[in-house]
Amino acid sequence: MRILFMGTPEFSVSVLDALVEAGHEIVAVFSQPPRPAGRGKKDRPTPVHARALELGLTVHHPKSLRTDEAKELIASIDADVGVVVAYGLILPQYVLDTPAHGCLNIHASLLPRWRGAAPIHRAIMAGDAQTGVCIMQMDAGLDTGPVLLERALEIGAAETTAQLHDRLAGLGSTAIVDTLADLTNLTATPQPAEGVTYAEKIDKAESRIDWSAPAAEVDRKIRGLSPFPGAWTEIDGQRVKLLASRLVDGNGQAGELLDDTLTVACGDGAVQLLRLQRAGKGAQDADIFLRGFPLTKGQQL
Repeated sequence: MRILFMGTPEFSVSVLDALVEAGHEIVAVFSQPPRPAGRGKKDRPTPVHARALELGLTVHHPKSLRTDEAKELIASIDADVGVVVAYGLILPQYVLDTPAHGCLNIHASLLPRWRGAAPIHRAIMAGDAQTGVCIMQMDAGLDTGPVLLERALEIGAAETTAQLHDRLAGLGSTAIVDTLADLTNLTATPQPAEGVTYAEKIDKAESRIDWSAPAAEVDRKIRGLSPFPGAWTEIDGQRVKLLASRLVDGNGQAGELLDDTLTVACGDGAVQLLRLQRAGKGAQDADIFLRGFPLTKGQQL
C-alpha cells in the first residue's frame, strides 16, 4: 500500500522499518521539526526523521498542520492509508480524511485504558498486570476511535518503562503489518464507554520519591519513570536518579538505609535500589555506584 507515515520518537522507528520491510511504499514521512539538543544545542532531527533519511524517504516537518501550506502539501500526497505513531501533533480532520482508507494509529495500551500521552509510564506506575497495543481508526477525539486489532502482553514484575517500551514497539510493528495485510476484512469495533482512563503527560514535579509511601508504590514509580525523567531522591544533599529497583523484605523509618546494599525502608515494606545515576554521571549498577559514593546502614534518604 501507499502509506503516509507520521511519527517522531524512537518508538516509531521500528514501525517505519517494519512497513518498509513488508514491501509497502512510504510516499511521505511527517515528523516533528528538528530541535536543539546536546552540548552545542544544534538542531537535531527526530529519530524518525533521521531513519527516514537513511531509507531515502521524503521527510516533512511542519510546525503546524493548520496552515494553507500544510493543507496543500497533504492534498498533494496520494496515499492509500495514513499510519500515525506518536507523531506529537493533533491531526485536523482534513488530514484524517485525505488517505483513501483514513488514518490508523498505533496506541501503546489496551484502549480505552490509558488514552493520552504517557500510556506506558502510567500502566507501570498504576501496577497494571497487562498492557498491549491497539490499531485504531483515528477520529477527531483523543484516542477515541474504533479498534481494528488488539494485541496484549503481560507486564513483568521488575520491568521498566524502557524495557516495556521496546517490547511494545515490536508488538506494534507486527500488529500494523498484520492489520494492513487484512485491512478490508477487519471490522472496526467501537471502544466501550466503561473503563476509560487518561495517561496524563509525565510532569517532572511528580518524580521525587516519597519514602513514606508503600514500597510497592515506590517500586512502581522508580520503574515507571525509568529512564526518563527518572525518579529521584536526595542522598547527602545530592540529587540521585533511581532507575531500577525491586521489592524486598524489610521495615524501618521511611527513607532509612537498612543495610549496605541500598535496601531502603518505605512507609510499608522496603525496596532495594539496583541502578542509580548521580548528576553529571552515567547510570551505574548499585555495586559500582557504591564504590564511588559509599553509603552505610542507618543513613537517611
